[in-house]
Amino acid sequence: MGATVAIIGRPNVGKSTLFNRLVGKRLALVDDTPGVTRDRRPGEARLGDLRFTIVDTAGLEDADSASLEGRMRRQTEEAIETADAVLFVIDARAGVTPLDAHFAEVARKTTRPVILLANKAEGRAGESGLFESYSLGLGEPIAVSAEHGEGLADLYDALKPYVDQVDAEEAAAKEEAVTNVDVDEEGELIDAEDPVGTRERPLRVAIVGRPNAGKSTLINKLLGEDRMLTGPEAGITRDSISVDWEWRDRHIKLFDTAGIRRKARVQEKLEKLSVADALRAIKFAEVVVITLDATNSFEKQDLQIIDLVAREGRALVVAINKWDLIEDREAAWKKIRDANERYFNQIRGVQIATLSGMHGQGVDKLMESVFTAYDAWNARVSTAKLNRWLERVTVNHPPPAVAGRRVRLRYLTQPKTRPPHFIAFCSRPEQLPESYTRYLVNSLRQTFNIHGTPIRFSYRKGENPYVARKKR
Repeated sequence: MGATVAIIGRPNVGKSTLFNRLVGKRLALVDDTPGVTRDRRPGEARLGDLRFTIVDTAGLEDADSASLEGRMRRQTEEAIETADAVLFVIDARAGVTPLDAHFAEVARKTTRPVILLANKAEGRAGESGLFESYSLGLGEPIAVSAEHGEGLADLYDALKPYVDQVDAEEAAAKEEAVTNVDVDEEGELIDAEDPVGTRERPLRVAIVGRPNAGKSTLINKLLGEDRMLTGPEAGITRDSISVDWEWRDRHIKLFDTAGIRRKARVQEKLEKLSVADALRAIKFAEVVVITLDATNSFEKQDLQIIDLVAREGRALVVAINKWDLIEDREAAWKKIRDANERYFNQIRGVQIATLSGMHGQGVDKLMESVFTAYDAWNARVSTAKLNRWLERVTVNHPPPAVAGRRVRLRYLTQPKTRPPHFIAFCSRPEQLPESYTRYLVNSLRQTFNIHGTPIRFSYRKGENPYVARKKR
């Protein structure tokens, strides 16, 4: 995927719809509201036998550089600087606007090749706008409809000189040959046999939390560049943006997500889409870093997000951000430790890292915690060790007797990891109280050092050898 193509244009001309059309998935949020996209979002595009990286960008607006719109424009300008070709998109139905003309002048000054697209050109309604677009001085426009997939053949011919071609049949054969695969957040196939942390299979880490907890600032500090749009405004991030990063020779795919507020407060359609995108990132991540504001940590919403991660079965790391703003750190740490003991019932021993995303303090400790949590998420215990442990714990604390008969735990095995899943074979499992299951899970964590990850524990009832005899 050598070539990179950026999509630019004023707000609400259909850039994200075109992005989704080229990547073949609904990755970017699409809404009638102008200015939905804020950060630049890359994706792997396919157009016939062309393979390239497509970058969706924020709508170009004429605003002060210190404002949110100005910072969004700077993100778009950086996308243009790193692109091999640029798709300048206008709305054919609206015609050429003064804003189109203003930014067309900017596009003409770039050294990158610019391809002019007149989107929404289906039917006769877009004909006048298509002819008007010649006045922009960007060459012959291509009439397309990103919504309906029209005009892609002409777009193929325009992009062909700038991007790589592959043998489509050979690429399809390679995909069909992959049998042991996993799927990432963007729907791409990953060979499950590749070691995690390599270029072929980076560790997937989602950064989540409430709005304004410093998630994007933290990612920018990790990357060492202003890759994500940040600012004092809450809720800047909307799309879940993935970026590749390398830490100590280990490859990682970071996911920046929108802030997750309480469900009752999420009223607008656009925020609902953003939260759904964040929840999708959690589902496909391997490790989830929940970012808390040190000045206001462990609110009810924080605990609900932690509970969500536990139910999804992801490895969890808690990052206490803005630690540099805390004056009495000893008292604050005691409060965090107490909260850990009180609230983290489903994920005992979770990794907690204090840091400052603004100044980069504690980020190495955070990443060490991420890989520790990932190792626990993949923990596997041999059946022999499990049954020796089971014999010991049932002697020390036998299962309760129900109606004068004691429930017997006969055998324990671990069929799955990611997260660790244990199955106990026993008689009358429905009569075992929840408290005894918690005792077994906590003992498993302590004995085999499985901390910072959910543990699934279920029971299976053995067959009664006397059932057939009773029927006879």
